[in-house]
Amino acid sequence: MRALRSPMRPSASLTTRHTMALPQSAAATDTFSDSVLIALARQGSEVAVRGIVRRYNRKLYRTARAILRDDSEAEDVVQETYVRALSALDSYLGDAQLGTWLTRIAANEALGRLRRRRPTVDLNSLGDESAGVGAQSLMVATSDTMNPETQQSRERARLLLEECVAALPDAFRAMFVLRQIEENSTEETAALLGIKPETVKTRLHRARLLLRQALGGRFGVAFADLFPFDGARCERIADAVVARLRHPGGLSA
Repeated sequence: MRALRSPMRPSASLTTRHTMALPQSAAATDTFSDSVLIALARQGSEVAVRGIVRRYNRKLYRTARAILRDDSEAEDVVQETYVRALSALDSYLGDAQLGTWLTRIAANEALGRLRRRRPTVDLNSLGDESAGVGAQSLMVATSDTMNPETQQSRERARLLLEECVAALPDAFRAMFVLRQIEENSTEETAALLGIKPETVKTRLHRARLLLRQALGGRFGVAFADLFPFDGARCERIADAVVARLRHPGGLSA
């Protein structure tokens, strides 16, 4: 990956205003507000950087994976998003929430990769008539022996639901993840994907129909459980981001 031109640097004004003790672990930042984490990250706190990564990994991974449909490339997008954003914190003015700002960067990076892979792709011009093809691809066979009362069967149901969401046509999949799973507003989803709010509403309705057809309403799995990104994977991304941001006079433990 290319070297960054503007590594993160401490901010003298923020250093003056924030005199709190630095947290000792990323988990210790869970109760910190985004503004506090940003202030500490601007001062070069590695723990604050890890706290930001810990907080937004799943959101960014879901967004990138919904667009690219590739786990490895989605992880690359997540890492690139953090490095770009955290290297340019001075340009973050707070006019959008941190999560929205990061998601916008991740979506643009993923869409750029998708366009390079398929030069004709345009999420705004993909016809809604593609729902017919999507409906056929979403006809997933299910087993009558699955028992949603057991953890094992719920895990199978979750994986099946993930497969069905991943199988949605391009015009619906990224929109569905951003609007339904990540719970962005209609306007936020439209802005992130560069489409009209009315288009988001129409495609969300059709995406729900496709999923109902595939799943038959048989599984008690919450959308919030889909595409987990925690544990070792989360730590691996944090380690990679910190390694790329570390430089003399930069991040501190």
